[in-house]
Amino acid sequence: MTTTLPGMNIAALEKFMRDNSIDITGELRVDRIAGGRSNLTYRAHDDTTSWIVRRPPVSGLTPSAHDMAREWTVTRALRGTDVPVATAVAFDADGAALGAPMTVVEFVPGQVVRTRTDLDSLTDDDIAANTSELVRVLAALHAVDHHAVGLADFGRPDGFTARQVATWGRQWHRVKTRDLDDIDRLHQALTDAVPAHSAAAIVHGDYRVDNTILTFGEPGTVAALVDWEMSTLGDPLTDIALMCAYRQPMFDTVLGLDAAWTSPRYPDADDLAQHYAVASGRDLAHWNFYRALADFKIAVIAEGIAHRALTSDDADGTAAAAAHATAEFAAAGLRAFSR
Repeated sequence: MTTTLPGMNIAALEKFMRDNSIDITGELRVDRIAGGRSNLTYRAHDDTTSWIVRRPPVSGLTPSAHDMAREWTVTRALRGTDVPVATAVAFDADGAALGAPMTVVEFVPGQVVRTRTDLDSLTDDDIAANTSELVRVLAALHAVDHHAVGLADFGRPDGFTARQVATWGRQWHRVKTRDLDDIDRLHQALTDAVPAHSAAAIVHGDYRVDNTILTFGEPGTVAALVDWEMSTLGDPLTDIALMCAYRQPMFDTVLGLDAAWTSPRYPDADDLAQHYAVASGRDLAHWNFYRALADFKIAVIAEGIAHRALTSDDADGTAAAAAHATAEFAAAGLRAFSR
């Protein structure tokens, strides 16, 4: 039995699960699931069943970016809608078991396409089908009536985009490791260009292929959409804009790997945006603003990863390199305004 997993106490997890009426047969075993720089993800399994356990990083500067309550609330609410999600099992809101809030959900078998190597087994037709499905699922999420599924109080859609600009601006000052003029210029440009009106929908906040689980052998079918810690009620165009911004090759530096989603085998950002517009029936008004905001977010995220690396929370030794992407995404955001 593994006993040295960061952020995990297997005995405490087993007690929590049993206290929440989760049947465990035989020995409970836990493995860390690699991938991503956000919440820690583990596969817990006994002799018959598997579960996914998630908790925030052991250290970090952005508690709101690791909000387990959001994951729990939204996945419970979306069960039974056209949005595929894992079944919510249990939630440790006060962190009694692992010292931080934790969710337990069903284990959904399937394929996670995370790296360029993961794409090698897919044909061009597979990737086209996968692209269509990713856009369909995002449009389906944005079409969910948040009142009908009990998420009317899940966020504050009024003024959402203005708050996003302000929030990420504050986050920059919290994590920055140096001064960058382009960041300041971009933030000011975003502040001056916030759209007066926007739609309201459930937004995922971190949407791309590696935050989905695909049905084995069917890349055109999403079995579950995962990683909901950034979800809220807000402007749906922020979701598709971020999905498009993630397509930039420099995002590999942020993730610390050759990402599948930056591969040239997927459609470019403009094609993705148009595909979403058709699937969702939404007008992409003020698109340059939304693309610039997405670039700004990624720039701040990259800087946050670098800041965390300076505190020695750099498990794979690549996080410090994310700082190089900060300036590039800031410049990309400024270019978006001039398109």
